[in-house]
Amino acid sequence: MIFIDGVGIGKEDYKNNPFFKFGFKTFTENFGSIPHLNNQKLSNSHGSLFPVDAIMGVPDIPLSGTGQTSIFCGVNAQKILGRHFGPYPYSTLVPIIKEKNLLREFKLRKKKVSFVNAYPKVFFDYVNSGRSRLSVTTLSCLLTGIRLNNVKDLHQGKALSAEIDNSRFVERMNYKLRIIKPETAANRLMRIASENHFTLFEIFHTDHLGHGRNIDLLEYTTGILDRFLLHLTRKLKKNMTLVVCSDHGNFDDLSIKMHTLNPALGMVFGQYSNELSKRIKTLADIKPAILEMYD
Repeated sequence: MIFIDGVGIGKEDYKNNPFFKFGFKTFTENFGSIPHLNNQKLSNSHGSLFPVDAIMGVPDIPLSGTGQTSIFCGVNAQKILGRHFGPYPYSTLVPIIKEKNLLREFKLRKKKVSFVNAYPKVFFDYVNSGRSRLSVTTLSCLLTGIRLNNVKDLHQGKALSAEIDNSRFVERMNYKLRIIKPETAANRLMRIASENHFTLFEIFHTDHLGHGRNIDLLEYTTGILDRFLLHLTRKLKKNMTLVVCSDHGNFDDLSIKMHTLNPALGMVFGQYSNELSKRIKTLADIKPAILEMYD
């Protein structure tokens, strides 16, 4: 499963929607077109693309804390809280994350799981300081006892950087790592996934770009993401299932620096893709739909 923060299905806008502005072969080569609000469902013989409801009966702009809790815990966190909240989960959602997160569910079923993201030393310093403003994914790992990868794991090819190619670790944090091709990163992810029952990778720079941060890297980041996803969809093994999901729109409309009301992006490829595309309608459907593949 690849979770991509802040990507919705937006307008057919060649100025403000990066998928139209720069092109996106993952869409065009798999489905023949780029999704937009008037063309939200696409499919081919081995995969589907579809909208996912991120508002879930709570009218307002969807936010990451509640959206990601809904995804990874299979609940309507927005409705439980009575509002959308983010970027981090509200304190009353933490017990729900501890009890119901998807990674814990796999551990309880005696399944082997992996969260492949690697973190720099500054992140571990932050966690060890006792501060607790953490994303749902990292919080799920810490509450479930799943080890978080560090730069050594990245250097040894046992993990991936959130930006896929290690560029941020190298250029902004001065780590002595090799900048890798997105195709190399995709192969690494598939190798790691072949060793586990469930493997999770999180990409969050799309949401940063949607908020107007690092906008000078917009075309580069879009291209890296496209090459990474395209290679995965081309090389996915027959016995594997790839689920790609997001928590809300943002990257899909760069004319504003806030989240959108657009449906979140959902994609599935490989084994069980047909069943998953029919099962997933809202963010809260993603966790149970994935678990049903193992029943």
